[in-house]
Amino acid sequence: MAAPDPVSTLSAASVPVNSIERAEVQSITVAEGFVNEIARDKLAVKEIVVEPVLPAAPAAPAAGVPDPGTAQAIAKSMLAARGMGTDQYNCLVSLWNRESGWNVYAMNSSSGAYGIPQALPGSKMATAGADWATNPATQIAWGLSYIEGRYATPCGAWAYSEDNGWY
Repeated sequence: MAAPDPVSTLSAASVPVNSIERAEVQSITVAEGFVNEIARDKLAVKEIVVEPVLPAAPAAPAAGVPDPGTAQAIAKSMLAARGMGTDQYNCLVSLWNRESGWNVYAMNSSSGAYGIPQALPGSKMATAGADWATNPATQIAWGLSYIEGRYATPCGAWAYSEDNGWY
């Protein structure tokens, strides 16, 4: 009794990452009617790419409408100018609530991170303006640029922070 074909006995749920297929027998016709057959099995490796299913990013709680003139109102306006909506604003509010409580003077005593976005060191924010130590708009502009460069969006930064406790 011949051994079962390994490909035909696999169910769809148990297909391994690398599976084996058998090649057909090849024959070559040579001049004057002679036929030369090659009857050995050839194995071909077929790679199946399995894409991981990533969990959905955690949704940030609704932040509500910020009071005019507050740091959160400034951030909402800057996000809108970048084409980002309420979902990104909600993520940013949750992120910076956790990091600094939106306090322009917040300083982490163990790391030295400073300001609303908790820049480390705080002086990095000087690239956004000389008033980086006291101006929420300067800190927010720097923080949004940092987030875009590293996480693409505030929700990307929020998801990372949820998984790691920092961003």
